[in-house]
Amino acid sequence: MIKKLLALAFTSVLFLTSAPLVSADHSWGNYHWARTANPFPLKLGDNVNSTWDSYLGTTSTDWSVSSVLDATIVAGGTNPKNCRPTGGRVEVCNSKYGKNGWLGIAQIWVSGLHITQGVTKMNDTYFNTTTYNKPAWRNLVVCQEVGHTLGLDHQDEIFNNANLGTCMDYTNDPSTNQHPNQHDYDELGIIYAHLDSTTTLGQVINRSFAKEIAQANLDSPKEWGKHIKGNRQVAVFERDFGGGDKVFTFVIWANQE
Repeated sequence: MIKKLLALAFTSVLFLTSAPLVSADHSWGNYHWARTANPFPLKLGDNVNSTWDSYLGTTSTDWSVSSVLDATIVAGGTNPKNCRPTGGRVEVCNSKYGKNGWLGIAQIWVSGLHITQGVTKMNDTYFNTTTYNKPAWRNLVVCQEVGHTLGLDHQDEIFNNANLGTCMDYTNDPSTNQHPNQHDYDELGIIYAHLDSTTTLGQVINRSFAKEIAQANLDSPKEWGKHIKGNRQVAVFERDFGGGDKVFTFVIWANQE
């Protein structure tokens, strides 16, 4: 059976490492939500159907184990097919996005070093196939995509390495990589050790940035901007809107039979 490697995208592309990380040092550039106190409340907009609800619930609970944040599920603020961002929160979506190569993407908007909003998308075009229609794959992908919107990168990006027991680890067998591990919580503690004088939680991005984003089809690789890291298994893209405003896209490629 011939398998063609397809792309699974996150709007904040995945960084490659040559070996598994053995300590908590897997942030993706010091980007973080601005906030004035810990634990900070992060809203996850529920734009998923009943098939995905339990997985989103698990992800919210898992990341809330961290001492620095509380993730809460709130009513979705977008059409799942378009999955547009909402300032100051993360919109979580699923839909049949088509045979565009990606299984799932996380897209993160930043202003300077501060995360201002994010979306995660799970592509049911591939999740409805026998390869990916499994609880382990669903848990890994939604957990990892939300993890990227917190400022986390992967602990390991070599698919055939031994599993590290975290959803932030790429693998061909996700059975033991469905949830965060202690390294993820340790890294979040490092990222959010300092406090800010302002907050980006619940904030609306500036109008010119929002207008340009709204006109972009961020499902398409053509709209992701510059490819800055990765290959046909994992990749990161950066789209620069000027003035310190950027969008990062993390991508995972899917195998199609």
